[in-house]
Amino acid sequence: MPDAARLLAAYDREVRHAELTRPEPGQRLVRDAPLTRLTGGRRGFVSGPPDLGVSGAALDELIARQRDFFAARGEEFEWKTRSHDRPAELPERLLAAGFVAEETETVLIAPLDAVASSPPPDPSFVVREASGHDDLLRIATLSASVFGSDEAAVAADLLSRSRADDGTTTHVVAEAGGRFVAASRLEVVPGTGFAGLWGGATLPEWRGRGLYRALVSHRVGAARARGVAYLQVDALPTSRPILERLGFTAVTETTPYVWSPVSR
Repeated sequence: MPDAARLLAAYDREVRHAELTRPEPGQRLVRDAPLTRLTGGRRGFVSGPPDLGVSGAALDELIARQRDFFAARGEEFEWKTRSHDRPAELPERLLAAGFVAEETETVLIAPLDAVASSPPPDPSFVVREASGHDDLLRIATLSASVFGSDEAAVAADLLSRSRADDGTTTHVVAEAGGRFVAASRLEVVPGTGFAGLWGGATLPEWRGRGLYRALVSHRVGAARARGVAYLQVDALPTSRPILERLGFTAVTETTPYVWSPVSR
């Protein structure tokens, strides 16, 4: 089995560093050392290194600066934390500052060659890469249906990212009877050996049929064509066992803490 500590070290060294220095397509990055703020997406985003290097009152001041920045914009934002980060008091300080914790996910990583292949479960399904404006709108419709999100906002975000994308993002869908029943994406992290598996959405009536595994398998092929060495996933409890059976290793947990101007 891959060594979890070695994989976590590579994740911190490559993926976390990229978060601090490389904005995603369509977003703008602003440094407030040791943090990075991202604007231009559906909500703001704050990320930091594994060790912020501050605690106590200094940590409270750092948190307040981020809150004030986004409050002035009238914008909700997410502060992404990991369970191995320092200082360990960060989550409680965020809660005290008015943030709300969203669902905790497990970070899993696999060397590309360790991921087991899983073909489409039924020849009636077509698993393919999405392309073009219309496919992105169909993905937005699917995502809004699965997660209860604002379809127009999801569509605007997907189209904005697509216009700014330089080839790092690949959308993969499962289609049955001409209808999108599941969708996901592969995002190569530039300047690293990593790519992330994101955006998994499957209509409830189509779950439990192997579509999730088939979408992972297709993205493995897309990642191999792009020279990727490692795949990373932030997985909900329902997805973790599937990914572990496919060859992924759990290395840490991640919890988003969200501040919204309407919840002050």
